[in-house]
Amino acid sequence: MEAGVSDTAVHRRSHVELPGYYRAEKKWDLVVVVDGRLFATVEFKAQVGPSFGNNYNNRTEEALGNATDYWAAFREGAFRGSPRPWLGYLMLLEDAPGSTRPVSVAEPHFTVFEEFRNASYAKRYEILLTKMVRERLYDAASLVLSPSDAGRNGAFSEPCAELTFANFAESLVARAIAYSRTQR
Repeated sequence: MEAGVSDTAVHRRSHVELPGYYRAEKKWDLVVVVDGRLFATVEFKAQVGPSFGNNYNNRTEEALGNATDYWAAFREGAFRGSPRPWLGYLMLLEDAPGSTRPVSVAEPHFTVFEEFRNASYAKRYEILLTKMVRERLYDAASLVLSPSDAGRNGAFSEPCAELTFANFAESLVARAIAYSRTQR
């Protein structure tokens, strides 16, 4: 809002449905619509133990599927003349032994990519989010780790400089500033 976007353009909890291409609509966590045009969309996710493995795989498929659906809907004009919107993904992961210790891989037929070998689930999230941003599925992503016993007191870490919340927010604010300057 400090960058020039009205607070009435920011939607949380309600009016967060956007059309999809492969489904009728999806409820996003944050949707910003300025002057009838989609400006930004953000997905917030959190994961706590104990089943980091199953949840990681589900979150991976969900994140990739959501982005694929979103960009196909954009390509097909679902957002009615909106310029390319900004899409962000923020992951809050419990900082716990189950998320930070190395995980083995199964390779019954083919070898996995080297970066996944002995990577913890936290590292796997880092790999996923970095690749999604570099492949331009998301404009920015953030990975924040926080222990369940100290997180409420504000304890957190950011294991990857590329995926800090500051970088995430800076990318969104820069888009907002650029947008507000072109609308004068």
